[in-house]
Amino acid sequence: MAAARHSTLDFMLGTTADCNAVLKALQPVFQEQGMTETVHNWEDHGYLATYIKKNGRLPAILRGGVIDRYWPTADGRLVEYDIDEVVYDEDSPFQNIKILHSKQFGNILILSGDVNLAESDLAYTRAIMGSGKEDYTGKEVLILGGGDGGILYEIVKLKPKMVTMSNIDQMVIDGCKKYMRKTCGDVLDNLKGECYQVLIEDCIPVLKRYAKEGRMFDYVINDLTAVPISTSPEEDSTWEFLRLILDLSMKVLKQDGKYFTQGNCINLTDALTLYEEQLSRLYCPVEFSKEIVCVPSYMELWVFYTIWKKQTEI
Repeated sequence: MAAARHSTLDFMLGTTADCNAVLKALQPVFQEQGMTETVHNWEDHGYLATYIKKNGRLPAILRGGVIDRYWPTADGRLVEYDIDEVVYDEDSPFQNIKILHSKQFGNILILSGDVNLAESDLAYTRAIMGSGKEDYTGKEVLILGGGDGGILYEIVKLKPKMVTMSNIDQMVIDGCKKYMRKTCGDVLDNLKGECYQVLIEDCIPVLKRYAKEGRMFDYVINDLTAVPISTSPEEDSTWEFLRLILDLSMKVLKQDGKYFTQGNCINLTDALTLYEEQLSRLYCPVEFSKEIVCVPSYMELWVFYTIWKKQTEI
């Protein structure tokens, strides 16, 4: 599940708005874009300002709708989705969980305001599994996160020896097994199957336990969170969390194993570069490759990483 892709600021005006001051504050933003301004003043009733570019006016934003149709991309663009139904909306102890229906993308899982995965997004699942280049037959696989069940469902088809999935939020699993079945099939109906088990646990204690036990995996798939947008890795706790997950994952990854994870939007070059710098700070030397994939419901190109332990010469 793709997560933590933006921050949401929710506010209410505490006093009567000074329309003239608001207009003056907004003018430089639009003027920098080379827009032509037309202002209509209704005296005490406020202002209407329109800004036109060479290719025409800005599209109108629909306000006050029963269903929120607008969600930001990772690089800060506001996208209008064709949402026509709220399928599921609940708060778990960890996050808000929404499943909204889109006419073109199907049901979309949204966690705390972040578009995670839609039924249309098999491209995401395939990319974070290695884009069809890996042989999972008879292999040991560890999935971190993955509460939508998409990765688990696709890997089980490939006859692995055992897949272990660690996800902290039972309510995400419950919502997805009911409303995201095109993504997860029936794999979330039971927490144990012939070749898989789902642990409702925080993955960090699970990783520490497996490292202590000496348990090793052929593949570790991190589907927890995207690379943070913040470019201050020493100050952002999400970067610290990612480094911890990386180090612990390398401790349970076989010497010839592979670690798959998502990065972020291709436009966030600074954040992606910082992530790659973090890879040089792990307890063991690693190498990596990356792939760029179009994920339909994200409406942007997304970067995925394959990481492996550097082979030392004997």
